[in-house]
Order: sequence, then C-alpha cells, then structure tokens
Amino acid sequence: MVRVIRATQQEIDSAVQALRDGELVAFPTETVYGLGANAADPAAVRRIFEAKGRPESHPVIVHLDSPRYLHRWVNDVPSAAQQLAERFWPGPLTLIMPKGANVHEIVTGGQDTIAIRVPSHPMAQQLLTAFGGGIAAPSANRYGRLSPTRPEHVRDELGDSVKVVLDGGECQIGIESTIVSCIGEVPRLLRPGAVTLTQLKTVLPDLTDAAASDAPRVPGDQRVHYAPLSPLAIVASDEIDSRAEALSAGGHRIAVLAQRLPMHTYRFVTWINAGRRPDAYAHDLYANLRTLDTAGCAQILVQDVPADERWAAIRDRLARAAAGSVDPASISGEYRILP
Repeated sequence: MVRVIRATQQEIDSAVQALRDGELVAFPTETVYGLGANAADPAAVRRIFEAKGRPESHPVIVHLDSPRYLHRWVNDVPSAAQQLAERFWPGPLTLIMPKGANVHEIVTGGQDTIAIRVPSHPMAQQLLTAFGGGIAAPSANRYGRLSPTRPEHVRDELGDSVKVVLDGGECQIGIESTIVSCIGEVPRLLRPGAVTLTQLKTVLPDLTDAAASDAPRVPGDQRVHYAPLSPLAIVASDEIDSRAEALSAGGHRIAVLAQRLPMHTYRFVTWINAGRRPDAYAHDLYANLRTLDTAGCAQILVQDVPADERWAAIRDRLARAAAGSVDPASISGEYRILP
C-alpha cells in the first residue's frame, strides 16, 4: 500500500507563490510527478518546455481541482466528455476537448484542442485548490525519458530548474493517465492508462481505440518515448534466460526486468523480478527501469508482458521505450520480440 502524504500549509503557500511568480513547481499526482506552471501565463508554460527540452509543438495537460473551472479553458464540453468526467474524475483520465478562445497556443501545441485532467492525489488537490486556477503539467522529467514517480527522480533530472518540489512520496499508479479524445462524433482512446478501454466503454459503448489520421497530438504519442538511456529490448518469455546468459557470456553486464526469478545465477546479469500483478508492475515500472539504467549495463532486456487488457498501458510504454533501441524497419505490431 502506497502511503499518501499531505503537504503542510507552508509548503502549499510556497508552491502557490512560486506559480504566481511564473516559476516551476513539481508535484505528485496519482499517476506520475508533474512539472507545473501557471497555465494562464504563457511565459511560465514556456519555461516547462525549456526545462524539459520539449518541442513547443507538443501539447501539455492542464490540471484542475474540479470541473468548475472548465469554462475558462474549454469552448464547450462535449456530451461524451461530460459523461466520462462524471464517472472518472477525479482520477487518471485526461480528456481532449475544444479549447477556449483565450487559451494560448503554447498550452495546446498550436492545436484547437486542449487536454484537461482532474487528478485525485490529495497533494495535487491541495495545490490546485489553493492556487485557484489551471496548472499546465507534463511529467517532471527530460523530454522522452522515464517519467518520475518519486521526488528524487525530479531532483536528479531537473535540478535547480524547479523552484519547489512537493514531496508526496511514491505515486500510487506509476504510469501516465489514460487519454481520450472527445472531438468529433466518435470518442477515441489515444493513450492507454489505468482507466481501461473496457471501463471507458461501460460509459460510452461507441468509444474506439482505432487509429485515426486526424486525431489530436497528445502527450506520449511519439513512437519513441518513456525511454531509459541504456538500449532496451523486449524478449520473449521463454527466451529471457538464454538471451541474458548469451549476452553476458563475454563479460558484458546485462540488466533484466522480468516477471519471475532467473533460472540460474548469472555473474554479469542484474535481474529484477517485477512480479505478475499488472498494478504492482506498473507502480514500479519506471523506478525499476531507472535502477537498471544506472547499473552500468550494456543493455536492458525486458520480458514480454501478457497480451490482455490489464497490461495494455504497460505494453504501450515498453514498446515506446524499446522503439529507439532497434532498427525501425524491424518493428511490427506493438513491439518487436527478439528471436
């Protein structure tokens, strides 16, 4: 069980003042840590892109404490968005809606849509309520790298570029929010997360996860994303031991993220058993990959995860983490499994 920590009033006051001064504030959500700026201050939001090394064409998510401020950010709330918000907010769901006329393009990546989320983490709620407005907040890490799920991840990666880091301990879920586009006639799942397609379809039976060429750009939709610095490859379950043994035979240190213990002891292999529960695996995923990434290994091997829906978000993140480490021509489906 993750212990949820609340901030002191002094910490919240300090964070709110930093936001009002145009500074950056890192704060926990139930998914990952966010790098926040006053969403109504274009210069402050631009500092997010500078700190992360993030392209300005890439939109950010605006966080609100409740739907009460939607009218400041959204031109109109589609019926599909209203239904999903009533069921899943506060929570790990981001909704794409038509942006309001006053929303600056730095928030939307130049698009006519905006991404909105109401997080459930108590410390995020404390901050948002005290601030009284929208906080633009992508994950608090360098662009394209592993998302932070602990405050030390933020400090290690972004250092002094962040004025305040609110320490809420470990994030409960550990992977980014589900994203649903409510633009057009058919609502569309654009990024899997803790809210699954099946759960979404209990509210909107017509919702689809089929790709569309006209879908809005959203956070985390790049082919390569969520990646460690070390090369990462996905390996078939029954080949993980032999692959680790073969690659380490020449004295090369190899890292392994698996769902079980190794069959044998391998001298040059660092092995993490992440278990077979998808919720626990997701909670620890980025922390485990960070540990393996700093182990001085030549490559990270990840045992392929099950194909059922409970693992969909994990499969998506691993596919993107691995995509930059292999020849793009060799990738098919969700990810390439090494022979």
